[in-house]
Amino acid sequence: MRNKSARYYAFLSIAAAIATIALKLGAYLLTNSVGFLSDALESGVNLVAAFGAVWAITYAAKPPDEEHAFGHSKAEYFSSGFEGALILFAAVGIMITAVPRLINPQPLEQLSLGLVLSIIASMINGGVAFVLLKAGKRLHSITLRADAHHLLTDVWTSIGVILGIFLVSVTGWLILDPLIALLVAVNIVWTGLKLIQESGSALLDAAIPLEEQKIITEIFVPYERQHVRFHAMRTRMAGTRKFVSFHILVPGAWTVQQGHDLCEEIESAICRALPHINVFTHLEPLEDPKAWNDQDL
Repeated sequence: MRNKSARYYAFLSIAAAIATIALKLGAYLLTNSVGFLSDALESGVNLVAAFGAVWAITYAAKPPDEEHAFGHSKAEYFSSGFEGALILFAAVGIMITAVPRLINPQPLEQLSLGLVLSIIASMINGGVAFVLLKAGKRLHSITLRADAHHLLTDVWTSIGVILGIFLVSVTGWLILDPLIALLVAVNIVWTGLKLIQESGSALLDAAIPLEEQKIITEIFVPYERQHVRFHAMRTRMAGTRKFVSFHILVPGAWTVQQGHDLCEEIESAICRALPHINVFTHLEPLEDPKAWNDQDL
């Protein structure tokens, strides 16, 4: 169900990208503005990234198999990193287009109609970004969240282009048009590098957020009052899935059943507090010195 729902939002992003590309290309063809062209190129990146998101969400939802016992969730990070690389590629294209216009500014035409088309495109992007951001948080999808943040970046880019083109129409300073395009390129380079960095960090098994780690340690507190101890907690994320492992130290006189029941109780409490998490526990006797040797591993 989650896979089906996430794909729906990815297809929504594709539809929005197609609509905004058409509107922004129309604005460019009407006005001959390289600023509008740079905005359209970024929406082109949105379209390719949206197709990548559909692939990532579909592949990440595949169940575990013999070669991938922990599932395929990390596929979403490849999509996010790919989107970052595409953004950098678009920035290079914008710069190549804008630099000649700095040397030889070109006249602009039908600016009013071009501005209207760009404003409509920005409204579409803003609305879809809001929907994707909410869906990404609800479905725990880094792909949808990355797509949403990219669309929001596109919105701010469009706002900058619109304001700049408006100033061109008021002042007649044609050089503002390529300058705006270069500023757009710098802005989206920052976005692309940030997406690549976040994806790389996640692929290296980044820990779950500190606030979620705190939730887990707070669950331990009542048991510690009963002379149960915990250590060697390790966490990591893989797309929509999260993993935590830790050791539970109990009196050696406990029966296997007592220890098993305690582990089940603690695991269930963590899963209720943090959905989409996988919990692994290791039971050890408090009195055994060897049980404490691995607490700092």
